[in-house]
Amino acid sequence: MLLPALAGAQTAVDSQLAEIREQSRFVPDKALAQLLKLQGEAQNESAATRAELINQLSLARMRLGQNEAALPLADELIAFGRQQRSDAIIAKGLLAKAYVLFAMTDVKGAHQFAFESDRLAQTTSDLALRVQAALSAGQAYAEQGNFPPALGKMQGAVELARRLDDLVPLAAALNSQARLYTQMKEYEQGFAALDELIAVAGKLQSPGRLAMAKSTEYGLAIESRQTRRALRALQDGLELERRLGAQRMIAVTLVNLSDSYLKEQDYARTLQYANESLQVSRRSNDSATEATALVNIGQAYLGMGRLADGKRSFEAGLAFYERANSQPDLQAVLIEYGMALERAGDLRGAVAAYHRERAISNQLFERQRQQAVLELQEKYETEKKQRQIELLRRENQVKGAELDNRRLQQRVWWLLALVFALAAVIVGLLYRKVRHANAQLEVKNLELKAQSALDPLTSLYNRRHFQDFMRSQHLPAAHQPELRKAHGDDIVGALFLLDVDHFKHVNDTYGHAAGDAVLRMIAEHLRIALRETDMIVRWGGEEFLAFLPAIPRHGIDEVARRILSSISSQAVLYQGRSISVKVSLGFSPFPLVPGEDGAALPWERAVNLVDMALYLAKAHGRNRAYGVRGFHNFAQTSMEAIEQDLERAWRAGFVDLTVVLGASADGAPGEPAAEQPAPADKVSPAGAPAALRSGAG
Repeated sequence: MLLPALAGAQTAVDSQLAEIREQSRFVPDKALAQLLKLQGEAQNESAATRAELINQLSLARMRLGQNEAALPLADELIAFGRQQRSDAIIAKGLLAKAYVLFAMTDVKGAHQFAFESDRLAQTTSDLALRVQAALSAGQAYAEQGNFPPALGKMQGAVELARRLDDLVPLAAALNSQARLYTQMKEYEQGFAALDELIAVAGKLQSPGRLAMAKSTEYGLAIESRQTRRALRALQDGLELERRLGAQRMIAVTLVNLSDSYLKEQDYARTLQYANESLQVSRRSNDSATEATALVNIGQAYLGMGRLADGKRSFEAGLAFYERANSQPDLQAVLIEYGMALERAGDLRGAVAAYHRERAISNQLFERQRQQAVLELQEKYETEKKQRQIELLRRENQVKGAELDNRRLQQRVWWLLALVFALAAVIVGLLYRKVRHANAQLEVKNLELKAQSALDPLTSLYNRRHFQDFMRSQHLPAAHQPELRKAHGDDIVGALFLLDVDHFKHVNDTYGHAAGDAVLRMIAEHLRIALRETDMIVRWGGEEFLAFLPAIPRHGIDEVARRILSSISSQAVLYQGRSISVKVSLGFSPFPLVPGEDGAALPWERAVNLVDMALYLAKAHGRNRAYGVRGFHNFAQTSMEAIEQDLERAWRAGFVDLTVVLGASADGAPGEPAAEQPAPADKVSPAGAPAALRSGAG
């Protein structure tokens, strides 16, 4: 990120610091050596000059991976600012600390200090510092996925930078703005910012700034599917970076080159560039780039059929994201891992990766739900306070009216009766308004209760409501035929759990707004496909759950087929493009009775079995449904063994599975096709599909 310009009159030390400042970004080792030489001279300089020296020492050590030395320097700068009672120096120290914490993978702490620095910096007259702080706060918002405030901060920083004579802050602001537009998939605006950035870098005659622009151009081009332009930008940038000797930038460009060749399935070149990046990033202590290189090496090995090497490299890369606690990045890497294992034929490993990704997705969804509830509560409390203020104001009006009445009584005794009548009318009106306010309060309470049970995007029930509902039910035992028979047919409940196939592809290709439109379409067609008495729940992310309280046992497969057909036959029109999706299903009758003692499984374990059936559907081709019909020879096994590996239990004959295929269920492009039984046929181990008989692992 950009470093602030020095304020006040320029001394010889100030001039040297100004020259070193830009050099530090690209070749921090050389910059650090010059900064150490300046320490003696700076002792007699102004507070602003000494503060800038400490700031640059901290950032140079951070860029060299010496975070343990950089952090105390940032704290020293904050303490120096407080001693000098300078908000500008304190803000600069907070910003330096944010950078070091981010490099140490403390993302939450880095964001906290970035926001605090921005609030303080905007109260100062240092325009360069305000640009830098606003950019850092905008990047923090973007890393949280909160794009509206991020864009506001970036646009404000660009406008501030245009007021400076120095073009370096403007180059930094335009670069950050173009990267944000890339994240937001606003490619046209991103290329407009990039064109201005390249023009500014040309005026600066800075190979480093031009190399940064080429890196940003690569991101824009690869996201907008201009692969040739992306590759050319990487090659041009690498040439500039090698000329500068900017080791960290070289490592990033090399790993991006490996990623480009990985997309073309050129695994030899992928390994070449990824291994080069790995060596450079390790020399420069760049853990994030090292992790990305390890992931690319793992994907290349898996593509070449070297499963053991691929898994080992992938897991080494994943360890960095787990340490960094960067859940969105970890989620994306786990999806790539699962897809790579699936293409390599390791279905068991793919399912395990998908399970890990699903757990993270559920955590993120739960956080979003809690945030929505807190926002509703805050809104309710605000409205309640406003109502209380309004009532107090009216009460004051009544008291004022009563005082006026007393004065009138003293002066005009013959108007006493009329005054009492008027007072009665006023009290009656106020009483009516109080009653109306109480009625509105009751309506608001009911609305809040309803909103806490519904998913705000789809208006379906949410997971918490379903859990509360199931805990409140007293479901009948399975062995009560006089209660479970109607007209000679076995009436049961049923659970259906479905997941959207390739939903990440929809978000990556069309944007998250298109993904939301797909989820709303699925919710609407689930309402059409099911009955009003059936409970439909948004289970989490792109997962939906349906609970049917009463259905003939022989009709469960038909409901699964109807759900598959209803969704796959529809398309969402989004920005002039038609988006079609399919889903995978897991289902079972409910309650499930594994043994002969008549004891049914708790609903939580039944949902867990249905989830395992869903992942079998995912692992064996998608666009299909796997159902758990029942159990056999349960005395020879246990529920724990079945839950540990559903497919193995099925092959051993302990579980009775059924398969319902969706329309044209041959697998998505790039997925291995597997021989499947006829739709809705009972599946037994002897008649298993080829992919199931060979095992997932």
